Amino acid sequence: MGISVEAVDSRKSLREYMELPYRLYRNHPVWVPPLRMEERRKYEARTNPMLLHCTVRHFLAHRDGEPVGRVSAFVDRMAVEHWKENVGLFGSYECVDDPLPAESLLRAAESWLREQGMTRMRGPWSFASQEWGLVVKGFDTPPMIMAPYNFPHAVVHLENNGYSKAKDLLVYELEGSDHYILPERFLRVTDRIARENGVVIRPLDMKRLEADVKTIVDIANVSTRENWGYVPVTDEEAHDMARSLKSIVDPDLVMIGEAGGRPIGYLIALPDINVLIRSFQGRLFPFHIFQMLAGLKKIRSYRVWALGVIPEYRRKAIDTLFYRKLYEVLGPRKPLRVEANYVLEDNMAMNNPILKMGFRHVKTYRVYEKKL
Repeated sequence: MGISVEAVDSRKSLREYMELPYRLYRNHPVWVPPLRMEERRKYEARTNPMLLHCTVRHFLAHRDGEPVGRVSAFVDRMAVEHWKENVGLFGSYECVDDPLPAESLLRAAESWLREQGMTRMRGPWSFASQEWGLVVKGFDTPPMIMAPYNFPHAVVHLENNGYSKAKDLLVYELEGSDHYILPERFLRVTDRIARENGVVIRPLDMKRLEADVKTIVDIANVSTRENWGYVPVTDEEAHDMARSLKSIVDPDLVMIGEAGGRPIGYLIALPDINVLIRSFQGRLFPFHIFQMLAGLKKIRSYRVWALGVIPEYRRKAIDTLFYRKLYEVLGPRKPLRVEANYVLEDNMAMNNPILKMGFRHVKTYRVYEKKL
């Protein structure tokens, strides 16, 4: 059986590229088919502002004419500039459980990145949102909104081709019940933290959405600048994300912390719409929209997607104020499941309070890298 790997260079091959996951995961009990209309947006610069600072090459593997694997290799110029290292990225990796097309795809991506002057290849790394890494623990847990999923054999493919761990990203889960309450000590401590720092947590103001989005982006670009993997977020990317999330966001779950009226931190939690779209098979028909609108009010599963605090307010446990406010908003919604997602393994300032609140580690995503 002959394996061929070619660059995607036509609308037909791009359609094959985008359709491959739907074929590979068809009837998979855990994978959630992303909406095809949103997937298409990823691959055009006019609908994906991240492509404005990326050079991308997609590769598709065939066996005897049938698509069996894919990968994207790309250079994010903003990442290279910020990291001050020639790190090329790869993402959208999917492949059948066969080492031959897997090796061929990865070699093609590596070769192209070398041609671009890159000295290291890192991923999986999405060029559309912060969907990083492969699942290495927690394969039986469905992915939440804006989180990837993969077959276990994808891990084997990378490790057998010389890729090693760059960083683990941890996922924590808290399942609330009618009997779960925050520990009294946690309440006393957070009362003191808020009082001593003069911090007030307020919800997103939908009437001032553009201004609040800009505030959150400004905080994010300051608060996470030193974090591993950070790449500056452009205004265009922020507005695109606001557009895509506007229809599902709960303003009470997007919070801005202020001290003396000055924004100093934020938290974004999102309802897990994956529980609604799993049955759509990637297609959004008019009747699905009505199902979404009705279903949003019934969702009891949420993802803590992002949290940031400006440097001068770090090490003051300001994040615990956001966690408390989140509990106060979500507490009455029973039954309840909350994921704190993509926490860097060595970020103990976030890991420790999450564990103290009763969250448990349920999944791990791993970002890999290889010298070129």
